[in-house]
Amino acid sequence: MIPRNEYPRPQFVRKDWLCLNGEWQFEIDQADSGLERGLKERELKDKIMVPFCPESPLSGIGNTDFMEAVWYRREIEIPENWENKLLLHFQACDYDTTVWVNGHKAGSHRGGFSQFNFEISKYVKPGSTAVIVVRARDYSRDHKAGGKQQLEKYKHKGCNYYRTTGIWQTVWLEPVSNCYMKRSWITADLANNCLRIRQPIAGCKEHGMSLSVIVKAKNKIIIEKTIAADIDMTPELDLEITTENLILWEPKQPFLYDIELKLLDINNNIIDQAASYAGMRSIAIQGKKVLINGKAIFQRQVLDQGYYADGIMTAPSEEDLVNDIKLSIAAGFNSARLHQKVFEERYLYHADRLGYMVWGEFGDWGIHHQNNDFMPIDSWNHHPHNAMFRQWAEILERDYNHPSIVGWCPLNETHRFEEDNINALDDLTHGLYLMTKAIDSGRPVIDASGYSHRVCESDIYDSHNYEQSPEKFEDLMRGLKENKPYQNLDIGNDKLINVAYAGQPYFCSEFGGIKWSPEFADSTESWGYGDTPKSLEDFYKRFEGLINVLLNNPDMFGYCYTQLTDVYQEQNGIYNFDRTPKFDNKILKQIQQRVAAIENE
Repeated sequence: MIPRNEYPRPQFVRKDWLCLNGEWQFEIDQADSGLERGLKERELKDKIMVPFCPESPLSGIGNTDFMEAVWYRREIEIPENWENKLLLHFQACDYDTTVWVNGHKAGSHRGGFSQFNFEISKYVKPGSTAVIVVRARDYSRDHKAGGKQQLEKYKHKGCNYYRTTGIWQTVWLEPVSNCYMKRSWITADLANNCLRIRQPIAGCKEHGMSLSVIVKAKNKIIIEKTIAADIDMTPELDLEITTENLILWEPKQPFLYDIELKLLDINNNIIDQAASYAGMRSIAIQGKKVLINGKAIFQRQVLDQGYYADGIMTAPSEEDLVNDIKLSIAAGFNSARLHQKVFEERYLYHADRLGYMVWGEFGDWGIHHQNNDFMPIDSWNHHPHNAMFRQWAEILERDYNHPSIVGWCPLNETHRFEEDNINALDDLTHGLYLMTKAIDSGRPVIDASGYSHRVCESDIYDSHNYEQSPEKFEDLMRGLKENKPYQNLDIGNDKLINVAYAGQPYFCSEFGGIKWSPEFADSTESWGYGDTPKSLEDFYKRFEGLINVLLNNPDMFGYCYTQLTDVYQEQNGIYNFDRTPKFDNKILKQIQQRVAAIENE
């Protein structure tokens, strides 16, 4: 059976595709000398199960040591009726990827979290055999954006985990017409009761084409519209939804409109077609509130890192993605901060259909140290924070349409110690914020989650606070009422520098993290925040006390509890690493479900 063989791009679905997951030839290139040694031309020594990374048990390799580069090789049969263009897709490959098809270089891509594709029809023929060779260079000990991947130690330690090298999401092949549609940009304009669609088109060389769009609600056509799609334009449509057909996408009550897109030639013949969907949902800021469809909905977030014991960053199955959302909801959370990892698009699809709010985040850890030193591998050939701009733009493009995403967070826990002079971190922080707002003006953006805020116009302000005493925690959070919120000020003996708080919506975006692992209470291999509670009753009391501090604060729009599951040595999850329960979910849910103070106003 082919692993993870579900369609990888649920927001833009074409009928024909070929999943290339499964067994590939594989070889570790420990010193990154494989190109010189002829690995591109010859058979490889081992076998690997794609899309699982070689560090994972599910890959069949299970090598958790540092790997500078890895190679993949596979022969595939090109279907005879695929006569036009062929796109070879990689949903994610970590970190620096080069692909050859039948000995020809198809292209290169840098970044471990974002998707990419290459057009390969010039290298293959319909009905023929094609040889695909992939080299993934990981620069495994150098600093680059990698999220929670351990860069300095062999073994996972602290809040860093096993590395992920090479392919870790689906590889697939897709036939398209010579003139074809690229991923749509779909914006819900609730103020005007319309869906706005911008449809990029590639490869068109003829005049007189048109774009046909059908919108369905509950299998009934409610909108049908056709507009010109000439070679020198990108079609844009405003699709008005009448009052009787207007159904909102809301947490717990999501509704998704089905969308059919067709590209037609001058004789109305179908050149290309795809299926998509959309949710009618608005996000707005009103003072210290974040409004969803005009209502203050307190965001009861959980920190979700998306790690699995057997797949590392790759969910073993589709069911595992769904299960993680359901586990969160069962414990009383209505949203998640997707932390230090760009989650696969199948996860976002399930969040869309289950009405589960999420914050999209980039796995930026690794591009800097806490002393703000940027670590270029080669200042001309590769600079990590330059590479991040490209990746983050690709991620925003991929995920723009998902209604479940209610905010963006490009950076996490950046540190600024000196007030004077602009430094590279300031440039990076401000640049990423401005780029995110330019691409997506409809969602709030936080400049950096926790520690040093560097952008005065950031839409959201926050802090990370792992104080374990509810009484002390309340004292620390009390100043928000007077527009003097808690800020992360000290790391060791250094004072962190923040821009002034300007009255934005505020939340404690990391708190709790209560360690509960009685069998490892005194183990140096296990950790969480604070002392381990003496009993389950003590855990529930502390959990409730911390939660109540934030629910009772009329100026707090949400919180994010650390975390959904244990991850390796971290024993501070609501669930064990294998997703078995640690607590009574009914108790946790009851603690969280009462109306928050900000929702009462």
